[in-house]
Formats: sequence, structure tokens, C-alpha cells
Amino acid sequence: MSPPATERSRMLIGAVADDFTGATDLASGFRRRGLETVVIVDPAAVEPATYAGVDAVVVALKSRTAPVDEAVARSTAALSWLVEAGAERFALKYCSTFDSTDEGNIGPVLDAFRDRLGVERVIVVPAFPANGRTVREGRLFVGDDLLEDSPMRHHPLTPMTRSRLRDLLAPQTRATVTEVPLQDVRAGADALRSTLDDAPAGYLVVDAVDDDDLVTIGRATAHHRLLSGGAGLALGVGADDAPAPALPAEFSHVTGRRLVVCGSASAATRGQIAHAAATHPTRKVDLEAATAGPAAEIAELTAWVRGLDADAVPVVYSVGDPSDVVAATDRATSDATPDAAALVETVLSTLVHDLVADGTVGRVVVAGGETSGAVVTALGAPALVIGPPLGPGVCWSAATTSGGRPVALVLKSGNFGAADLFSTAWEALS
Repeated sequence: MSPPATERSRMLIGAVADDFTGATDLASGFRRRGLETVVIVDPAAVEPATYAGVDAVVVALKSRTAPVDEAVARSTAALSWLVEAGAERFALKYCSTFDSTDEGNIGPVLDAFRDRLGVERVIVVPAFPANGRTVREGRLFVGDDLLEDSPMRHHPLTPMTRSRLRDLLAPQTRATVTEVPLQDVRAGADALRSTLDDAPAGYLVVDAVDDDDLVTIGRATAHHRLLSGGAGLALGVGADDAPAPALPAEFSHVTGRRLVVCGSASAATRGQIAHAAATHPTRKVDLEAATAGPAAEIAELTAWVRGLDADAVPVVYSVGDPSDVVAATDRATSDATPDAAALVETVLSTLVHDLVADGTVGRVVVAGGETSGAVVTALGAPALVIGPPLGPGVCWSAATTSGGRPVALVLKSGNFGAADLFSTAWEALS
């Protein structure tokens, strides 16, 4: 993205996201609200002044499951970059299912942000009703199920066995955690503002069950310098009647074939793979072969994609059914084999890199937060320009690789997207 043509000296909001799919998720929400938006992948490679006049900038990190000290250091470095870029307000974006452990990383990063910015109160609003994430009586729901009864209970890295956000956050922070019930939200923005301003210093877990609640929360916290939550935060920023943005010019430079890669084990992604298998060529990563020699497995997959018809949409995936998750977990517990998740990330990210680098592929859908981070890192793209949405939490983005190749990317959380996404995503670029 070229430096903005606007003459504003400060960006309206700068956000730090703890994974790449979350970054594009929030950025897409900002764009739908009429804000010119860019995602920064490598702040060290970009001068803050370059984007000082952009409405919204989101820094994408791969810190959700990193060691706490590393997550705090990288997040505060990103925050300092946004401060230097002149952001008026700031946000920490985390997953709408509050993915974390008792050690972090949400609480420690929030504590560091509060200290850096000198703020007293910060809202905690993971609710994203469009994707079934709501907060009622301080408890997080996934659809009709409490978080602890949802598939997130069995997440291999951040198993969510409790639903009350205060109980999840309190072990991670030294600050007070206060609950703000739905009746206070429904009292209106002015009344809610007073309630929040009178609350104890610390974190304020605010109920929200629909988009109107998020809009109210946004208006009530328009004076807050720091926000925290899921992509639903975007509903409170920007104009209510913003016109639909045009397709950014960067997409006109994208050429090449299509590809889908899936590193997610979520039920939604498995359903998308099954749907695609009826009409698209699919191939599963051979973990045994990859363990013996990743380069050989990558070469096999690369040759397979190149050998298909130019108009095909190949789908390369790691998990097709729940038994694959068990097998991968068993493999990861063996000292004699590499970590299965890291191995899949290496195979899929290198596959994408190699096919984009030689011009074979130019449009890629990536399923899975960790896989998305690995793919963007492998491509060496310093920034992403946000393009058309594909549904709640899913959008196209455009980038230029370190080798100068333009590429269009969908970075999709494993849990998001319609069942036919792998077949229909391309229509938004036509």
C-alpha cells in the first residue's frame, strides 16, 4: 500500500492483534465502517510515519500461544510503534473465545499496555455476535453453549474449561476485574459511560449479546484511550452510514492460479474441506513422509499442484476428521518426532511460498491462525491491504512478497467462514 493521500496527521486507532487471522478480522471490520485500513506484519521493516495518516492500523503478531515474556515484549514493541505513528486510540485484539491459559497471554499483555499508556480502566469485550460469540452475566457463550461446553474445551494449546470471563482473566493479572451486566448496556450509551467511569480501576467485562450492544459500548467508550476485545470492537469505531469501499488498486496486480491450504483442526474447517472435496482436487499432508523429510513432502505437494489444470482450486489440508487430531497429538508426544503442528506449518507455508515465488499461484485461502502467521512470514510481506469481506471475520487482503510478487490472501480463523467458502471466495475478486 502506498502512503495515504489524506492530510491527517494522526491515525484514529491503532490495534495490536495476537494472531494474523484476528488482525485481518478486526481490520475488515474497520474497513466496513468506512475506515482506510492496513495491517502491518513486520513493524521493524516499516517506518511509523509511513502510515501516520491512515484511519486504522492493525499490527499482526503471532503471540497468542508464545511464552508470556515473549508475548509481552513483542506486543509492547508493537504498541510503541503505534504510539510513534501517532495513533489517537489503541486496542488489543484477542480471540472471541478468549483463548488463553492461567498464565496468559491476555492479562499480562493488557497489564503492560495499561502501564505503557497510563490508563485506569479497560473494557474486556470478546463478544462477536455475528459469529455466535456472546457474553451474558459475565459468561462467554459459543452459539447456545457455554464456552466450557463448546469444542474449545478440547483445544490442544488453550483448552477453555471455564466460561466466566472474570475467572479466566483474574489469574492472569494483578488488576481488579469487574463485571458490567447487560441491563447497564441496555440503559444507553450515556448511562453506560457513567457506569464505566464510576467502576473500580482495572478491567471491565461488559455483557453484549447483539451488534446494537457493541455499538452502544463503542459510543460509551469513545473517550477511552485503550480498548480490548474481539473483532466486534470495530462496530463502535467509524461511521454508521459509511459507503461500501471500492476494491483497493493493489488487487488489480494479482495474477496466477488459486490454492487453499488448511492447517486448522476445527470442525468448521473440516466441514469446508469436506464440502470442497466434492468438486475440487484435495490432498492431505503426509505427516509420516514430512517427518522423514519435509523437503520431499513439500516437493511432492508442489508438483501435484503444478500438474493440475490451471483453473483448478486445489485444497491441501492436514486434518480431515477427528481421528487425524488424535494421530497428530500422539505423534507430537513422541520425543523422536517433530511437533506435528510446527511440521504442518512448515510444509504449508513453504508450499505457498514456493508456488507464489515462481508465479504459479497468486490467490490463496489459508485456514488456521497459526498457519496464516506462518504463511505470511514465509512470504515476507511487510503489510496487508484489506479488501472485500467474505462474511463475518473473513476477508481478502493484498500484499507484496519480499521477492516483489503481488498476492491476494484470505487469512481465516479455523472456526469461521461458510461451508462453501473454498468454492465461493474467489467471486469477490472478479
